[in-house]
Amino acid sequence: MAPKPLTGPVVWTGDEIKNSTRWIRDLTPAHIAELDAALKAVKAKGLGWEQITRENFPLSRMDGLLDSIAEELENGSGIMKLRGWPVDKYDEADLRRIYNGFGYHIGTPVFQNRSGEMMRAIRDEGAHVGRTYGESKDKKGGTFLSSYARTLSSGELRFHTDRTDVVGLLCVRQARKGGVSKLASSPAVHNAMLKARPDLVDVLYSDVWRSRFGEEGTTKETAYPLPLFGVRDGKFTSHYSQTFIDAAELADGVPKLTDKQNEALTLLRKLAQDLCMEMVLDPGDLQLINSHVTYHGRTSFEDDASTNNDRLLLRLWLCMPNNRPLPEGHDILWQNIEAGQIRGGIKQITI
Repeated sequence: MAPKPLTGPVVWTGDEIKNSTRWIRDLTPAHIAELDAALKAVKAKGLGWEQITRENFPLSRMDGLLDSIAEELENGSGIMKLRGWPVDKYDEADLRRIYNGFGYHIGTPVFQNRSGEMMRAIRDEGAHVGRTYGESKDKKGGTFLSSYARTLSSGELRFHTDRTDVVGLLCVRQARKGGVSKLASSPAVHNAMLKARPDLVDVLYSDVWRSRFGEEGTTKETAYPLPLFGVRDGKFTSHYSQTFIDAAELADGVPKLTDKQNEALTLLRKLAQDLCMEMVLDPGDLQLINSHVTYHGRTSFEDDASTNNDRLLLRLWLCMPNNRPLPEGHDILWQNIEAGQIRGGIKQITI
């Protein structure tokens, strides 16, 4: 069946969405008071952030806000910014307690890497990131960083999706310069490509090889095929990372990209940039994005710790209770592709 244009509030351009407030919410003084009370209760019990659950971090007065966020992420624009987190009021340990407790009221946190990490501090970790989180050699003998290593550098991050229903990024501190967040509606990219080059849309509904290098895999050879575009029960999803595709290109025994696939991927990247919204997350902003319908990236940044401008974001990967069904074949990454099921995250390595 020929691909059709996608419809609904999930299809937006940067120019349209930046003039809308449907994706913005604010924490009220009452919300902050409830977060603070829940924090004091778990600290009185001696609980670390890893021990916090929905049950021991009650937020009963937030039900309306939480329902609104979940609905907007799954059936609205697919993005959300929740402003007003009191990041200056708490140290990082207490921020983690509050953020994890709040996260459990939206969804279920899932593993972000093969070593079992559930909350990741996104910051520039310096020149060693490749040695620590995965690097290899490209065809010219240069250094090829895994996707995970790139995240923990100060470099640019190309448009991509993460292996989770929703990505949460809480801004604690922002860089001195750069670090601009970029968001693009993947359904809008799909539609723009369908209008300009329908033959290339067909290509992206077919398998493209990617590598697990830097996720479960420690070598480029851990590769798998998966389409970039898919629809099931009227719900669209796009799973894409150019870095994983590039890593598969470096592996032996993996089919190489065709000229048509390269052309399609080049156009996808151009359209994502043309249609994206750019914004700087301010300290106290929580960005939530539905990975199935949103590409995200960032510009490079420069820190200055002497002025407290060393960029720090806290990241959660959340499986949502109202998540969509995924297309056939996506179980290779997500384990479960049915709606409303626990899924996603990085499979753990057992020795």
